[in-house]
Amino acid sequence: MHEQGKLILVVDDDPGVLDLVSVALRLEGFRVIAAAESNCALQLARDEEPALVILDVMMPGADGYVVCQGIRQFSDVPIIMLTAKTGTDDIVHGLDLGADDYVVKPFNVNELAARVQTVLHRSRPRHEMKQKTLVSGDLLIDFGQHSVKVANKETPLPPIEYRLLCLLAGNAGRVVTYGHLLSEVWGPEYHGEDIHVLEAAIARLRKRLADGCGDHNYIGTRRGIGYFFNAPNGGCPNGAASLAAA
Repeated sequence: MHEQGKLILVVDDDPGVLDLVSVALRLEGFRVIAAAESNCALQLARDEEPALVILDVMMPGADGYVVCQGIRQFSDVPIIMLTAKTGTDDIVHGLDLGADDYVVKPFNVNELAARVQTVLHRSRPRHEMKQKTLVSGDLLIDFGQHSVKVANKETPLPPIEYRLLCLLAGNAGRVVTYGHLLSEVWGPEYHGEDIHVLEAAIARLRKRLADGCGDHNYIGTRRGIGYFFNAPNGGCPNGAASLAAA
């Protein structure tokens, strides 16, 4: 399904980049609004409710990380970060604040447009999961509400980590390969060289779940292959982890 006609907010202090990205997206059928600084970006994100935000990291004043964090206080809109920083820590920091994807500068506008399509496609609700919950030990995932509780306490997760948890929990009892996780959660253009992003996201997700689950680790590792949902008492699809109508 094509995502034409949806509104995209592009944020960058470089007029050349703003024009290039805006023209490329309009040629793909999107509607585009633009901002060159953080306050305007936050206001447009709140008032115009775009379907997706393309957000530069390096801006004068409040940088893209601050803007991303600000948007996440009132919206779950998908965010793609544009960054000239190629270090793993910088990329992971953006994902940790709630970004859905990143594109490293300099970039090909066709690649960026493809990423926009991918992120919009994967952000659509999965209808088959609506009105269902998964309960496993102290963990409860409400797929209809997109919420997670650990020991009866609401545990907000960034979009990437939520999708990882749902994919692993939905395949309880089976090992999900690195490649499948990258493709399903980040997009088909992600491959083995992006495994550091997956490893960092899994580490953060484990920590969030462990904060309310004591010593139990809900995510196990099959070294060199992938990860699996590790339900208490060795649960599997017919064991401690269960899918039930909400």
